[in-house]
Parts: sequence; C-alpha cells; structure tokens
Amino acid sequence: MTSSSGYNYIGGTRSARGHVQLQSLDAQTGQALPGVFYQATEAEVDAAARAAAGACTEYRDLGPEQRALFLDAIAAELEGLGADFIATVCRETALPTARIQGELGRTCGQLRLFAKVLRRGDYLGARIDRGQPQRQPLPRPDLRQYRIGLGPVAVFGASNFPLAFSTAGGDTAAALAAGCPVVFKAHSGHMATAEWVADAIIRAAQRCRMPDGVFNMVYGAGVGEWLVKHPAIQAVGFTGSLKGGNALCQMAANRPQPIPVFAEMSSINPVILLPEALQARGSQIAAELAGSVTQGCGQFCTNPGLIIGLRSTAFSSFLEQLVAQMNRQLPQTMLNSGTLASYCRGVQALSQHPQVRRLAGQAQQGDQACPQLFQADASLLLEGDGLLQEEVFGPASIIIEVADMAELAMALQGLRGQLTATLIGQEQELLAQRWLSDSLQEKVGRLLINGYPTGVEVCEAMVHGGPYPATSDPRGTSVGTLAIERFLRPVCFQNYPDALLPGALQDANPLGIRRLVDGEPSSAAL
Repeated sequence: MTSSSGYNYIGGTRSARGHVQLQSLDAQTGQALPGVFYQATEAEVDAAARAAAGACTEYRDLGPEQRALFLDAIAAELEGLGADFIATVCRETALPTARIQGELGRTCGQLRLFAKVLRRGDYLGARIDRGQPQRQPLPRPDLRQYRIGLGPVAVFGASNFPLAFSTAGGDTAAALAAGCPVVFKAHSGHMATAEWVADAIIRAAQRCRMPDGVFNMVYGAGVGEWLVKHPAIQAVGFTGSLKGGNALCQMAANRPQPIPVFAEMSSINPVILLPEALQARGSQIAAELAGSVTQGCGQFCTNPGLIIGLRSTAFSSFLEQLVAQMNRQLPQTMLNSGTLASYCRGVQALSQHPQVRRLAGQAQQGDQACPQLFQADASLLLEGDGLLQEEVFGPASIIIEVADMAELAMALQGLRGQLTATLIGQEQELLAQRWLSDSLQEKVGRLLINGYPTGVEVCEAMVHGGPYPATSDPRGTSVGTLAIERFLRPVCFQNYPDALLPGALQDANPLGIRRLVDGEPSSAAL
C-alpha cells in the first residue's frame, strides 16, 4: 500500500482533506480491516467533478481506437491483480473465491466488449444526407449527424457486485466507451476493493496517456448528493435500492439543468409455471428453482422473488417438493450487516402479513440469512398489495396459486415493471398460451423460457433493464453493448466544410465505418 492509501482520486492525484475516517469491515467477522479511507469533503467532490469536466473535451475527441486501447489496458491491469486482491474482495463481501474470479473475468470481458464496439463504430450512428442545391422549390442543405458523449458521468458502486457493477463495472465501462469521464462513488461495503481497481484504472490511463481527470473516485456517505447536484455532472449510473434510486432521480430532476439518471433498482422477477411442465418434470423444476432463489445468498437483482402456478394436482405435488428443497438450503453469510438487516426486515414484514404464511425456512437467527419460502393469497396480487411486490433482497421467494388462466391474466396485469419474467412450460402449452409472452413484454426487459433469470450474460443482445420500478428509464440497459447509448446524444452539422467535420462524417470515411448515406447503408467514401 502507498502512503496515500485511502485517499480520494481527483484529477490524477490523491486527496484527503477531510477529517472523517472510514474503515472497511470483514463481512464474516465484522472486524475492521487494516487501513482507513478518507470521506470526501464537498470541496473534494467539486474538484473531482471539475477534473472530469476539464478532461471531457480532450477525452471525447480521442479516436475510437485510442479509447478502445484504454479499455483493453484497464482489463489487462485488472487481470494482473494477484491473489491478495482476490482475498481482499472475498473478505469485504463474504463471496467465495470462485465467484470473485468469475466476476473478474466478466468485468474484463465487458471492458473488451466495449472496446470492440468502439472499433466497429456503429455506436456513432453516423448519418449523412448530402446537399441537393438544385432541389425545387427549396434546396436541401448538407446535413450530417453522429453521436457524442453526454459529458462527465457520476457512477455509484453496487453492493452485490464488487467488480462487475462497481469501480470498473458496466456503467463505468459504458461511460468511458462513450467518451465520458467518470466520477465514481465507492460503495462503503468494499472500499478496499475499489481502491485496488481504481489504481488499476489510473495505471491504464497513464500508460495510454489519457487526460488527467478521465477517472476520479470519492469515498463516503452523503457525498452522492453533492455529486449528482454538481453542474459539471451530465448523467448518473446507479445500481441499488428503490429508495436510493428515487432519491437520486429527484435530485437530478430538481437541478437547474435536469440530467438523466439510469438507475437499476427493484425487481421481483416472476416465474410462471404451466401445468404440463409441472406434470412432466415437477421435481426437477423444484430443485432448480430452490437453487436459483438461494444462489449467491439470493443477492442478485434477478433473483426469482415471485412464483406463480395454476391450481392443479401437479402444482400441489410440486409445491411439496419445493418446500422440501427450500428446507434443505443452508443459511449463508450476506454481503454486510446492513444487507442482512434489510433482509430480516423484509422477511419479518411477510411473516406478519395476515394473508401470507411461511412454508419453508426458520425464523431469522444469528448473523447468517436463512432461506425462506412464503405462500400468499392470490387476492393480494389481484388487489395490488404493495408488500407482495417489494423486493426482499436475499434468499426468499413468494409462491402464489391462481385458479385458472383468467385469474393469471388479471394477476399479471397487476405486476409492476420487472427486469425479467420466466415461463416454465412444455412446447405445446407455451404455443397455446402465447398471450403470456405478449402480456409480459409490457412489463419486463428480458423474457426467459425454461431457464432461470439469475445468470446475466454480457453480450450484444442482453437487456438488463425494464419499466419502473425495475429501472428509472426503460429505454436502456445496464448490461450488454446497448448500455453505451445511455451516455450518448446526437449532434447535427449543417453545411460544414469537410475539414471541420469529425472523422465519422468526413467524405473519405477515415474511420472505415458503416454509415447511412442518403438513406442507404454504406462503408464507402463519398
């Protein structure tokens, strides 16, 4: 560790002007880990935002290849971090080594995927409508459009993914790919992890000769409000609670210049079980669902928190097997004491509801989360009971039995926006009930058939988003290459001389990208 360990990252330097010192904790024991972290002052947050703004024009104007090399360099630096880094992440989060190694691979993979997007060039959205001076009754001017980065982006680290949704995670990677400098707010649950990763980003930035201020990081509670309200910040990326996301959205909307907040917040990810599937493979489905609910101690935003089945003998048999499977699941340590406390509050609220009954799991004891399965009356979903749709972040799920397809249709109408919905069925019944897919498209960002939502593949086609309250803006995604579009805006140039145009729009097409020219796709020079 350097002498500036625990200092904030501002414009390529380290800063510790404040007097509030924070400590990271061992998630298993609650004991303080070595070292302290200095909560950023308002002046330091201001300096970080200004540093990002100062780097913005230079960084945005870099060619796509230069930014791609930077993303590749970050991935290489992360891959060079050794066993001590992995051990630090595990101690801060209680996540197992294999999970952290896999998440590190995913983080590096998504950085390289965005580098590929940059080299491909389609993210620029280049469109050219050449002038028509002879057009009657009025000539048409020469019009050319492409997309540029919005400006400095504030990114908030997620608790449950210390790498893939945090310091160098998806929001940071997408923003940097779009040409937007980042001010990252480190999550209090894994500040030491954040420092390791921030150091790697800074090394990559120096190696690639990026402008100072391209990446900044601040520590501390309460600093997020200063960040979101800062006039230099032009967008926000957030993964966390509904309460936290709503608060950021309000702050951003009430600024003199409102800015977009791309918040991924709350989802119960319904799983709908069709009768023929339960008849054919009910025991298998029960085992798989129990595994999905408790995977990673249920600390996934895609955790299946609501299971709906139709009344039948097969459903009754399945329910018995699911209860047995859930009772076999062992308690697990959660990310931190705050996450455990929140889980316990959610479980207690369900336990005390008069129309909800516990089917599996014991009352919470000790410092580990006990898996839980509850059954609720279908009327609660039909009547829009809010408790039934509140995410319980942890290894818990609610099961509902509906009378028939008509009641299922009414129940789905009452669902709020979700990240995912899953259909479990046999081929013929899925075809016969195709209305389910049509209905669920109105509610979710990703539909699955005969799978489970707790795996989110990082690829071109993935959508990790959905209508509110799953996200604050259903038009985007926080996973997959489409995520870059959240941090871009279009600019049009009218009658510009070729030498003044950005490379993406010049006649010679020096970037060699595919463009829309007079309404037709083309990679050729004009």
